[in-house]
Amino acid sequence: MAFLNKSERDALTQELKQMKFGFAKRKLRGMDPKGRLAYYRNSQKIGEWTTRFELPTYGIRATLYESNAMQSKKNGDVMSEYELVDVIIEPTPENRT
Repeated sequence: MAFLNKSERDALTQELKQMKFGFAKRKLRGMDPKGRLAYYRNSQKIGEWTTRFELPTYGIRATLYESNAMQSKKNGDVMSEYELVDVIIEPTPENRT
């Protein structure tokens, strides 16, 4: 499989932005058999979680950004609901396209 060029990366970015987090994660995991999850819901900023996938066959690094909205139920329980906010797909150093 060849590396993804700029227009293919942009198309993938737009496709993933339309999905919910679970579907986007599933698509990235299924794209590349050599792909790996670099980190999952890493928090470097308040209220923002990042998940990164490395897909060496396609020569890309995909980062999914989420925000958290606390939801409370009628019985007093607090639920966390994550929302996919942004997707950034960047080429790896080997990908020169």
